[in-house]
Amino acid sequence: MPISDASLLKNIPLFELLDDEELKTLADNLDEVNYISGQTIFSAGDVGGTMLIVYSGKVELFLQDKLGDRVHLGHVTPGNLFGELSLLDNEERSASAKAVENSQLFVVDRNDIEQLIKAHPHAALDMMAILSKRIRDANILVRDRVTRNVNEEIAVPVTLGERVSDFLTMIAGDIRFVYASMVWFVVWIVWNLDIIPGIKAFDPFPYGLLTMVVSLEAIFLSLFVLISQNRQAAREKIRNDIEYEVNLKAEVEIRDLTKQVEQLQEIVLKHLASINAFQAARYTEMAKKQEDYRE
Repeated sequence: MPISDASLLKNIPLFELLDDEELKTLADNLDEVNYISGQTIFSAGDVGGTMLIVYSGKVELFLQDKLGDRVHLGHVTPGNLFGELSLLDNEERSASAKAVENSQLFVVDRNDIEQLIKAHPHAALDMMAILSKRIRDANILVRDRVTRNVNEEIAVPVTLGERVSDFLTMIAGDIRFVYASMVWFVVWIVWNLDIIPGIKAFDPFPYGLLTMVVSLEAIFLSLFVLISQNRQAAREKIRNDIEYEVNLKAEVEIRDLTKQVEQLQEIVLKHLASINAFQAARYTEMAKKQEDYRE
């Protein structure tokens, strides 16, 4: 079923430089497929050879790393495409796709692209220009190291006890707290030595009350520090997971885009060679006809 409105393709980055005639040629050859929410469209390792355009609905792209963990690569919304790498190199799928909502898709296969390039050779150069731009964008992604805000990822309500533990941990880790404790101990001990006239000792040697206070202080500070460290460890785990996910996504995207450009370049060179051979044959045929005419 061809796309009735070829302008839909104009909004797709890979085809945005194609003119109306080229878009119509491509739209007339596309097929429609429908998937219900939760249905798998393809899995990593499946036979490829096609690219899909989302007309309506939403599709999730994901893969599994070496540890078997699921890595979310993103969502594909209406007007966008996915699976273009497999279209160009005709190899296995590098990721999996699943319909998040009931989705209507249009399928682009290699034959559709080849017919487009045969009819409009300049379209291949336009598509290569777009893929080159996407590679530059991916390089910027790696260079700038775009990550999500960890504080937003773990934005859960903080209890009064957690706020107190964070505050006390911050104070206990300050050098000024050490100095204040030393001054307090010295004053306490001097006060209870009975060497200052008019001041009566309330905790004489061996300073049992001081020992109890210091012990309780150490116990509660240890508990508050452990609570704060557990929350910090949770933050660090999320931060490490985010960094790994971003680096993996950037690696996959750059690898895939590089392959896309290489494969599209091979297709362009192949068709240019065919065009040159056709023109050479026409020239030879015309030259032979002119020679026969002279005779």
